[in-house]
Amino acid sequence: MNITPISLTGGFDPAVEPPGPLDRFGRRINYLRISLTDVCNLRCVYCMPEHMTFRPRHELMSDQELLTITRIMASLGVDKIRLTGGEPTVRPNLVEIVRSIARLPGLRDLAMTTNGLLLPQLAEPLARAGLTRLNISLDTLDAAKFKRITRWGDLDTVWAGVEAAEAAGLRPLKINSVVTRGFNEDEVASLARLTLERDWEVRFIEVMPFGGEADFAQSAVVSSAETRQRIEDELGPLYEIPGYDGRDPARPYRLAGARGSIGFISTITEPFCAGCNRMRLTADGTLRLCLLRDGELDLLTPLRDGMDEATLTQHILQAIYDKPWGHGLPDGAIPQSRIMSQIGG
Repeated sequence: MNITPISLTGGFDPAVEPPGPLDRFGRRINYLRISLTDVCNLRCVYCMPEHMTFRPRHELMSDQELLTITRIMASLGVDKIRLTGGEPTVRPNLVEIVRSIARLPGLRDLAMTTNGLLLPQLAEPLARAGLTRLNISLDTLDAAKFKRITRWGDLDTVWAGVEAAEAAGLRPLKINSVVTRGFNEDEVASLARLTLERDWEVRFIEVMPFGGEADFAQSAVVSSAETRQRIEDELGPLYEIPGYDGRDPARPYRLAGARGSIGFISTITEPFCAGCNRMRLTADGTLRLCLLRDGELDLLTPLRDGMDEATLTQHILQAIYDKPWGHGLPDGAIPQSRIMSQIGG
């Protein structure tokens, strides 16, 4: 395929905005989320069915393929990377992968989202390898409810992982809580209370519809407005923190006297597409420019077929330029090709 070389990085002032190529709407795309695997050691009710079939290993990126694509992305100005899954800590050679990515020129932030189960063993080695921050998924502080939501999980093990992350210096620590009606909407004040004594950011996320889990997710949505009201009814007023960066999906608040903060990610009821600066690389090597749209660019097949890096780079730049404005949920367009664990969130 012949394509005309294009340059979409534009000029920028690094003191004001990050590097990265521009899309057609003028958004600078400098943030890459990499799914290391579609495999997970939990089966959360809003994410995947209990009896899940995962992709054969040979269909996923090898370590070298992953690092090649990531290096290209860094050369385009991507300076922020988050590792996701499935569950990223079950990926073989994880520490070495982190070490290799952390060495990429220009990278300023290398984070990971995890369920925390394997952090008691991995937090310190990951920190030494160059991981800078962690988001840990925690939807409830009730052990029985935790098992019900995750189907297999053990809350004590996750809490030990949180403590291991803090001890390893992986801060600021963020706690991600997906608020799901009928499961944990009555828990939000208890989770928010953690910020009174801990310098964490507890983030409440509206559940999102995907594929076979879409019907459940749509009926289970709890709006951020409802979550905020529940917290204020029990703990008092939430005060918006000034200086909100529209590229961050979590709008930040604080309880009076709290050490930490509370964020609300309102993908369904208050979309933040205008500030979106991210793209996603799935474990099977496709580039997804919007979490909630099915359009993707296959990078792994041409890489394995011998496409040179200059041509592959041009394909990536064109895909970034064509990044959609936002999701189509208000129009009934629900992503069907993958479930959340196959994208990485």
